[in-house]
Amino acid sequence: MLVAVSLCADHGIAAESTETRQRARELGITIGRYQPGPLNAITDVAGVKVGQVTLSKGEGKLKPGQGPVRTGVTVIVPRDDVWHKKVPAGSFVLNGTGEMTGLAWVAESGFLEYPIALTNTLNVPRVANGVMSWMIKRYPEIGITDDTLTPVVAECDDSRLNDSQGRHVSEQDVMAALDGASTGPVVEGAVGAGTGMVSYGFKGGIGTASRRLPENEGGYTVGVLVNANHGRRDELTVAGVPVGRMYQGDERAASGAEGSIIIIIATDAPLDSRQLGRLAKRAALGLARTGSTALHGSGDFMLAFSTGNTVPNYPKDHTFTMTHLSDAHINPLLSATVEATEEAILNALTMAVTTVGRDGHRVEAISLTKLRALLPAVR
Repeated sequence: MLVAVSLCADHGIAAESTETRQRARELGITIGRYQPGPLNAITDVAGVKVGQVTLSKGEGKLKPGQGPVRTGVTVIVPRDDVWHKKVPAGSFVLNGTGEMTGLAWVAESGFLEYPIALTNTLNVPRVANGVMSWMIKRYPEIGITDDTLTPVVAECDDSRLNDSQGRHVSEQDVMAALDGASTGPVVEGAVGAGTGMVSYGFKGGIGTASRRLPENEGGYTVGVLVNANHGRRDELTVAGVPVGRMYQGDERAASGAEGSIIIIIATDAPLDSRQLGRLAKRAALGLARTGSTALHGSGDFMLAFSTGNTVPNYPKDHTFTMTHLSDAHINPLLSATVEATEEAILNALTMAVTTVGRDGHRVEAISLTKLRALLPAVR
């Protein structure tokens, strides 16, 4: 099971948020034609682990540097000992108003060699320090007789609810998330890096989904995890229905900030960096299906990796062997990526809970009752 460490986690959760939260598929919302894996999560890809630390404490007026705190960190570990058994990786940036550190090395090398961390904007340096400290603890020769590292840390801005200046995610929090990372179900919504996030004018955050291809199409698994902090209310589309325009609620939410989204794609299909870049691009189509138009102020970053091959660390031999899926058979994986991305974003919305943050700022979770009423097929 994923470990979620929470400090004073009851703070900021609206008392009347008694509606039982459900994932999109539990609501009867079926996305695409492929079936999910057993967990319908990125951890359906064998060996992939997720860990989270949630920080939620204090309430009332903002005191910069002190609180209230509505933030956290989410980490994705591609495989055990990814430092010595690197995974091929590729990325795509749809709109660059944001940051995912380390992408230059991923693009140059074609692989990923450490965990991925998600957090809020001003916490990127501290979270990077946490990843480096954790890696050095595991591999004490880093920077001495071994190579150095440039961590992959992706951010979204949670300052609408969080004391962003406080940079409350510590190195110890990051290391705790990494130490606690595991396979199994992934907690979604207002947790980890998603604690203070807002999406389509509703409470957003962490969401995940997966697709498993039938054996005649390879039998591979694609898993997606998102940190959803993007979009405006009137853009939201669910299963093709313009829910955002039809939803009756706080009209002020319709004109909120543009936000950002981070999308991480994992697969066990034997793909190279170029092909993984193609998967990362298709995640943008899954994002678009939920209504996003990647507005000027949005940071939309996608990173894909494959556990289907291993890139050795400084092998003695001059060559090594990788299995390579033919492009002629990649179409099912492209479609599966689009489907899993769309569903992961919807899961982030339907699993999030109403949250009150700094200065009493309140972000409502999408009402599942209203959502059902707007979707005739799931009534």
